[in-house]
Amino acid sequence: MDSSLSPLLIQFVRERLLAWFRANGRDLPWRISHHPYEVWISEMMLQQTQVRTMLSYYHRWMDRFPNVDSIAAASQEEILRLWAGLGYYSRALHIHRTARILAEKHGGRLPANAEELLALPGIGAYTAGAILSIAFNKDCPVVDGNVERVFSRFFDLAEPVKEKSARHRIWNMAAELLPKGAAGLFNQALMDLGATVCLPRNPRCGDCPLKDCCQALEKGTVGSRPVSADKKSTRRIHVAVGVLEHGSRILIQKRPPSGLMANLWEFPGGKVADGETPEEALVREFKEELELHVFCRDAIARINHGYTTFRVVLHAFRCSLHGGDQHFSLRSAVEARWVRRRDLDSYPFPAANRKLIQMLRG
Repeated sequence: MDSSLSPLLIQFVRERLLAWFRANGRDLPWRISHHPYEVWISEMMLQQTQVRTMLSYYHRWMDRFPNVDSIAAASQEEILRLWAGLGYYSRALHIHRTARILAEKHGGRLPANAEELLALPGIGAYTAGAILSIAFNKDCPVVDGNVERVFSRFFDLAEPVKEKSARHRIWNMAAELLPKGAAGLFNQALMDLGATVCLPRNPRCGDCPLKDCCQALEKGTVGSRPVSADKKSTRRIHVAVGVLEHGSRILIQKRPPSGLMANLWEFPGGKVADGETPEEALVREFKEELELHVFCRDAIARINHGYTTFRVVLHAFRCSLHGGDQHFSLRSAVEARWVRRRDLDSYPFPAANRKLIQMLRG
């Protein structure tokens, strides 16, 4: 395929896609005013998350944080608590850090140029392009997973879309197809086409505005596009956690500010080592990490939870102290607290721990 697209093809894609979007574009709250703040929050939430999942979070977020200054003034714990359940918590931390930078250096407003946007936490080429084109009507292309899928089928790309050469080609094609002065509409049309018609499975090719020139449809390769790189096998990790009860309170601890699930609260515990039972691992972890001697009373649940590159099997137990006169000493957690069961919802927990909290209520 030549790197330069024909003028007729460019005109066809622009006209068909924009006409389709005017008739079929999704009715989304940040599209009412295209306000930069709303576009930014929506794009951060949509990283690794589908629209139908994030919409309720978006509405709750906007009710609590209507502008940049309200985020900047909030505590990190409140930010994480409102985000809890949406996953990929680094996005929330990036929003918080960015809001404080914007409040301090940009008058609480998002900058309208790529260089300054790309310098902000959590904003890469795609997010910057989305903000600039949708909120500021700048002529910037965007390429996300939906756009990669549309282009890989429309141009029948036979190489894995995540390879550097393929990504470079797709970005170039996106820039070449972009209609000057209508970048925001065109980019949103591409996103919506991939999200509602050019689906990963069972694509609705008969409803596609680009079907007349889709090379994969013509060649019968739609089902094998986009080409993916060889997937790595998913690791399975067994973790034991304890609901340590002392009187009417439960012990929880806070994870360090860097690394996986930074700054979230959790029930104490850790990985089950080779040759250990979950109960043995839990007793060991309490002793090593908190200098507490505990015993497992009974099993609560076995919870399976998937992450991007691994799966966790969470073995949860009710625990008690071996002797009541013990005090914890922190070895890896940054904080620990004895809290009432009804107050657990006041703390941001990882998803698997939140499932356990739901079970404790039952």
